[in-house]
Amino acid sequence: MRNILFLTFIVAHLATGSEQPLSEVNRAEAIAMAERYCSHAWTATEKNIYHGNDPNGIRVDSPNAGYKPQEGRGGWWEAGKKNVGIPYMWGGFDTPETFDAGLKEGKSAGDIYTLAKRKLLDDGVSTHAVGIDCSGFISRCWKLPRSFSTRELPGLCEPVPDLASLKPGDIFNTHNAHVVLFAGWTNPERTELLFYEAGSNPEWRVALQKAQLSFLLDKGYTAWRYRGMKD
Repeated sequence: MRNILFLTFIVAHLATGSEQPLSEVNRAEAIAMAERYCSHAWTATEKNIYHGNDPNGIRVDSPNAGYKPQEGRGGWWEAGKKNVGIPYMWGGFDTPETFDAGLKEGKSAGDIYTLAKRKLLDDGVSTHAVGIDCSGFISRCWKLPRSFSTRELPGLCEPVPDLASLKPGDIFNTHNAHVVLFAGWTNPERTELLFYEAGSNPEWRVALQKAQLSFLLDKGYTAWRYRGMKD
């Protein structure tokens, strides 16, 4: 099964072409940016909570504490208290600075993922919310000029078939689904890893996670290295 997955992602890579890097970033810079998103402290108000359609008719749901969606995980951040970690937002591409500015403007602090948004893709992105999504997060860590989706990121990369050679700043990607930033191994056997992600596990925010390598592989993740990444 894993051999089939590997062949599939090689074919997808070849189909995307091999354009030149759109930016240059070194591994320390990529991890430092990831840590900025993970450790960013902020305080919201009740004005930053929104559940309903925005003025453009796009559904927005803040991942605030107490909110329990019909699908997926509930919210976490609390108004009037210090929160840590920039919240997930479908289609989000904010920097920590633009996120803070959006809070002051009264925008929703985050907007959770739903199957409906997955179907809408860019048409499900609200301009009345701030935050970052999984591919927007990787794009920021790699200093890309715009947010590249999980469908596009492999076209900027080379595959990493030898997983033991992974380095911080590389990614594990699933096509049209999710992407995480590799941060390092936790054991000499290289069977467990640390990674940064903007997602719902365990909450709708950027966080440093730990998982078994087999867990990611079984879910169809494949490893990639950005062409503009410098050691």
